[in-house]
Amino acid sequence: MAKSEQVIKDLDRVIELINTDMKDIPAEEKKQMVADTIDHFDNYVSPGWLKYRKSVSSDSEQGAVLEWQDEGAYCYGLNGEKFIDCLGGFGIYTCGHRNPEILKTVKAQLDHQALHSQELLDPLRGYLAKALADITPGDLQYCFFTNGGAEAVEMALKLARIATGGRWFISTVGAFHGKSMGAISMGGKSTYRTPYIPMVQQVQHVQYGIADDVRKAIKNLQAVGEKVAGVILEPIQGEAGVIVPPAGYLQEVREICDETGVALIFDEIQTGMGRTGTMWRCEAEGVTPDIMTYGKAFGGGIMPITGIICKPKMWVQDLIDNPWLLGSPTFGGNPVCCAAAIATIKYMLENDIPGVCKSKGEILKAGLQSLAEKYPEIIQEVRGTGLMLAVEFHTCELGYETAKGLFARRVMTAGTLVNAKTIRFEPTAVISEQDIKDVISRMDEALADTKKELNV
Repeated sequence: MAKSEQVIKDLDRVIELINTDMKDIPAEEKKQMVADTIDHFDNYVSPGWLKYRKSVSSDSEQGAVLEWQDEGAYCYGLNGEKFIDCLGGFGIYTCGHRNPEILKTVKAQLDHQALHSQELLDPLRGYLAKALADITPGDLQYCFFTNGGAEAVEMALKLARIATGGRWFISTVGAFHGKSMGAISMGGKSTYRTPYIPMVQQVQHVQYGIADDVRKAIKNLQAVGEKVAGVILEPIQGEAGVIVPPAGYLQEVREICDETGVALIFDEIQTGMGRTGTMWRCEAEGVTPDIMTYGKAFGGGIMPITGIICKPKMWVQDLIDNPWLLGSPTFGGNPVCCAAAIATIKYMLENDIPGVCKSKGEILKAGLQSLAEKYPEIIQEVRGTGLMLAVEFHTCELGYETAKGLFARRVMTAGTLVNAKTIRFEPTAVISEQDIKDVISRMDEALADTKKELNV
């Protein structure tokens, strides 16, 4: 434990840095910041973090890239490194980095209120809920706002249980719904689940993309007297490697849930808010779930806000009698985050961001496909839709080497959370066509280096 005087002195320096333009920070100070950051991550954050990050072994002079500024389609390192962002925070930056229109609204809100009193009525929560009901399919209506994706999933699971009286859930192999206890119980990767077993036990996993497996799982449980609360699906599996299900899959699962009296939950945290070419991916099949989660791009890439929206039938009397029963997150639906989401929805509608994602995604995907044809010994498949795309390599080693080569050429992307066999491309919707051409050109160079380095 340090003395207060020393802590104040240390933080005075940090606050001064925050208030200083990047170009005005002296070179020696920047060098010290890199050394400090590496030390702090090793000793106060996580010793494994630095080994995991490509940015630590980059070709920058100090051996690490510290992010310090962002704008539009780009991220900037402390020493001026300019990256074309094709990672997009795994879907956060659909509207770009620090979108001026969204940022202006957030700053205006901060000028008169940031968080809510917890007692008085906060009008922005109501305005946002109404807007969300207006832009979501079917009769989705009642909203509950949270802070992170996993928290939104937890609320969806609790709501399904309260509304249906069921206890079992059907999820899919390869699924990713977050890492809190209930969310990770739904997850379909052993890497994340194994350390925490036993967890929520009443979960059955079936193969993704095969609707009949969902039907069999529900029927078998009901046949032995078990009540099923819900089926939870990503309309496109993200962390699994951008797995697009067969056409008609979502519609058939909807029909199965209707037949069996089970709630259908769509996790649109990554696929929603325009990224896949429609405002919500489930619109592509004309399907409305009973409960839908949203997040990532929902806060415009500026503020963290997530949540659920559900059909009126799901908001049962118990929730009307006790509005706090589902949950009471301290910061959920706070004014400054609601302001960001309201501005984001307006920006997306005015600028047809779903349409932009569709058209730019077609250009990017065609470029990636051309590289797959040029390097068939390295690239196994290109898949995805809109600006949610993936390149799968024949081995994890090939993928990692290529991602490292892209990073060296100032293109930021990433594999899944645990390997690089599949690299995801989720750039901002404000990326220019020239930047897309540059990404393809730089990836071509990276693939050529990978072929040579690994003697493919």
